Amino acid sequence: MSQPAERMLMVDPVWSALRSDAAAIAAQEPALASLVHATILTHDRLEGALSYHLAKKLHSEDASAMLLRELFEDQFLNSPQIGEAVRADLSAVVERDPAARGHVQPFLFFKGFHALQAYRLANRLWRRQRQTMALFLQNKISEVFGVDIHPAAQIGRGVMIDHGTGVVIGETAIVEDDVSMLHGVTLGGTGKETGDRHPKVRKGVLIGAGAKLLGNIEVGAYSRVGAGSVVLAPVPPHCTVAGVPAKVVGCAGCDDPARQMDQMIDVVEPDYVI
Repeated sequence: MSQPAERMLMVDPVWSALRSDAAAIAAQEPALASLVHATILTHDRLEGALSYHLAKKLHSEDASAMLLRELFEDQFLNSPQIGEAVRADLSAVVERDPAARGHVQPFLFFKGFHALQAYRLANRLWRRQRQTMALFLQNKISEVFGVDIHPAAQIGRGVMIDHGTGVVIGETAIVEDDVSMLHGVTLGGTGKETGDRHPKVRKGVLIGAGAKLLGNIEVGAYSRVGAGSVVLAPVPPHCTVAGVPAKVVGCAGCDDPARQMDQMIDVVEPDYVI
C-alpha cells in the first residue's frame, strides 16, 4: 500500500474498518474474493469504492457503468460532505442493525444503504440544476433497490433505512440526523396539494415498518411511530404514536429510540390524542 493510502486509513476509521473486514472476507470466502478486491480493496478511498459499486448496480443501456462512475466520483470530489454523510450512515447501520456483521456486509449487500447513498448523489445533481439527470437516477434507484426517494428531499446524516423495500420519500420531505426507518415507510402527501406537502421528521425518530406519514406534519424529535400506523397529525417530541389513525400511546421509552431500535410498545391510556 502506498504512503498516501496508509495516511488515509489512519485518518478515516470507517474506511479502515471496511478494508480490514474486506481483507478478512476475501481470505475466508475465496469465491467472493474477486468481488471484494474489485469493489473495495483496489480503491484508495471509500468514495471511489462506493462510486464503483453503485455504478455497477445502476448502469443501463442508457448510462454505462463508466459514465455513472465518473458522474458519482465528480459529485463526491466537489461535495465532501456527501462522503461524511456516507460514513455516518454506514456507521449507523453497523451500530443499529443486528444483521450487520461488520462494515462489508451493509456496504456490499444492504439495498437500503445503497439507495440512500445513491439518493445523496442525485440530490447534489438536483441542487446543481441537473434535475433531469437526478430524476433519471431516482427512477433507476427505484427499479433496482425498490426505494423511491425524490432527489429534492432533504435527508440528514446517520440515517438508517433497514431493508428498504417499499420506502417512499416525497419531494418536500425532511428527514433530520440519526433517524431510523424500516421497510414500507411512506413520507407522502395527502392528495393533489402543491408546495410544501410532505412530513418533517426531526432528529432521532424511529419509524416502524409499513408506517405511513402523510401531509406537511412535524414528527417531533426522539419520537417513535409504531409499525403499520397512519400518521395524519403532528407527533409530539419524545412520544410514541400508533394506530390508524395514529394517536399517542405513551412516551418514546428511551432517550434515543432511533439508536435503540426498540419497537415494542407498552400501550397506556393517553392524556390526549392527535
